[in-house]
Amino acid sequence: MSFWLDIVVATPAHSSVAGPLTYESESALSPGQLVRVPLGRREVLGVVWAVRADAGTLAQDKAKTVRGVLEGIAELSASWRALIGFAAGYYQRSLGEVALAALPPQLRELDTLQLARRLKRKSGDDGQTGPAPERPMLSQEQEAALQGFAGADKPALLFGATGSGKTEVYLRAAEEVLQADAQAQVLVMVPEINLTPQLQQRLQDRFAHLGAGRVVALHSGLSPAQRLKSWLAAHSGQARVVLGTRMAVLASLPGLRLIVVDEEHDPSYKQQEGARYSARDLAIYRARLESQRLAAQAGAPGAAGERSCRVLLGSATPSMESWQACLSGRYLRLDMRRRIGAAAGDSGPEVKLVDMGQQPRGAVLAPPLLQAMAERVGRGEQSLIFLNRRGYAPVLACHDCGWKSQCPHCSAHRVFHKLDRSLRCHHCGYADPVPRGCPDCGNVDLAPVGRGTEKLEEHVQLLLSDLRRPDGSPLKVGRIDADSTRGKGELQAQLDQVHEGQVDVLVGTQMITKGHDFRNITLVAAVNPDGSLFSSDFRAPERLFALLMQAAGRAGRKAEQGSRSQMWVQTFHPRHPLFAALQRGDYPGFADTELQERQAAGLPPFGHIALLRADARSQELAQDFLRAAAQAALEAGLPGGERVSLYPAVPLTLQRVADVERAQMLLESTSRPALQQFMAAWQPVLTELRRQSAFKPLIRWALDVDPLSI
Repeated sequence: MSFWLDIVVATPAHSSVAGPLTYESESALSPGQLVRVPLGRREVLGVVWAVRADAGTLAQDKAKTVRGVLEGIAELSASWRALIGFAAGYYQRSLGEVALAALPPQLRELDTLQLARRLKRKSGDDGQTGPAPERPMLSQEQEAALQGFAGADKPALLFGATGSGKTEVYLRAAEEVLQADAQAQVLVMVPEINLTPQLQQRLQDRFAHLGAGRVVALHSGLSPAQRLKSWLAAHSGQARVVLGTRMAVLASLPGLRLIVVDEEHDPSYKQQEGARYSARDLAIYRARLESQRLAAQAGAPGAAGERSCRVLLGSATPSMESWQACLSGRYLRLDMRRRIGAAAGDSGPEVKLVDMGQQPRGAVLAPPLLQAMAERVGRGEQSLIFLNRRGYAPVLACHDCGWKSQCPHCSAHRVFHKLDRSLRCHHCGYADPVPRGCPDCGNVDLAPVGRGTEKLEEHVQLLLSDLRRPDGSPLKVGRIDADSTRGKGELQAQLDQVHEGQVDVLVGTQMITKGHDFRNITLVAAVNPDGSLFSSDFRAPERLFALLMQAAGRAGRKAEQGSRSQMWVQTFHPRHPLFAALQRGDYPGFADTELQERQAAGLPPFGHIALLRADARSQELAQDFLRAAAQAALEAGLPGGERVSLYPAVPLTLQRVADVERAQMLLESTSRPALQQFMAAWQPVLTELRRQSAFKPLIRWALDVDPLSI
């Protein structure tokens, strides 16, 4: 007897095969089972999506047969499949592309025998439990936040200042969920991999009493074997707490009862390749799906309590979308405005603006800032200076003929790295040694233009070289950026040096301003933040304000130092309203102003946008495809089109990367359903257009729904 199945496999993006394929099976299988099936000349991993009554329109003599079942792995749940289906539909990608990307890569590579051996290995769970660890006392604000969240019947936003104890609230909320249900699971998400070690240790310490192997990490920085082990632990229910980056939102968690999204405003939650999903938004939708499932099982409507899966977003600078959701009543806002142990009225570090137009010409660091840093060194305290540009200098130039270190493959300059005497493109990776002379005129006097973290580190070391620590030893300047932390374990080793007091002044990019608990840093300085003030990107002010607030939060995290901690901002525009709000620590005021401007312009969260992007070897071909796509949509009279505006095709800000020319077209609508309806109907039109001979040289096209920047 034959059984007919719809099976999802990883099909190429935007191919004509967007949904499941029909296969024949000699045995009965259930939706959610993992199988190995033929696809072309390959054998690939697939997920059984549905059971069919017959072969449908497929000729039975052409049917391909399931070759194997991955025994020992439980079925992927209906709610997981619903989440994948929603993500594929909303973000306009194929079902197989999203579903298979959500599974660990090694699962796709192992055959059934190899997987069986892997599953027989000891899980690491010894089944032993111990006493619960001692927990710190909660502040009144923490207590109120937990009580408010306990009664919430909607997503909650924990609006907490840096240092106010948001992490402890996450831990207590997780404890309550895990204690109430022995099968419950908690998903904790962070925006970047380098934030996982510190939080993972706290989670392991707090939940050690549950037994070994109950807390696992899930992110792309793990080895394939580690990632598979963590995924299997989560899928089987062995792991009670899963800590991960954006990819973890698509993990199989059959007992999911709580999702925590820390630093929910962070742009890293938006995937930028392949299916460009927002993990924060999918977390909200996933909690709703799980709540519906739990309520259906209980035979009652979903409500706060044991029959629901709740979501807790946390940030000191929430995204405009989440803030507006609170104002409209869709989210519950929980406020924690004071730092743990802070005195009454203490609103965090003092923000000092330095008008660089009034400083000595060419000054990298203003004299008052240098004096403040010297005072910190003398007291045995630490300072942090951040500049969001790595390398020694952004450009190497010849002032005789005007040559600059342009990347031959990108619309960008190669960055000068002094340590290895190289010119390196940070977009395509192209690098070569610094030339002995100008390639155009032979001039040997090539000069670095601008500055990056390497040069800033060197400059700080020179300016403060005469200073001594309280014990008489010379000060040490450290640097943390993507270049200095390439090797395995280097980031943690350098962070340990900072925590141990071996570094007096820390220089780095924005990667050191997020989430790290530097207890002895009392001064933070932003060297050159002005670039985002007048950007064409409508989200640039929001990102700058969040970055500066996050950076300020690294200062004065010891309660006794809070009164003298400072955030210095060097700017040529000290009267800009953004800096005024920063000085007041007034995020609500800043957000209200931003939202008013967004509403007037019809931008998110009041309007809805998407981008159609095209990549080609020539800018002309990319834009021709976009124009033809707009014309085809107009001629086809696509549903929802009357409420969607298509703007002219334009090059991306960074027009060429790795010899690929990039162009985009903006889609805008006041109605999200109309925009979704239009894009869904546009997909086959675009696929057909791509097949025309004129556009066969096109490299790729893609829709980016809810893009972070325009």
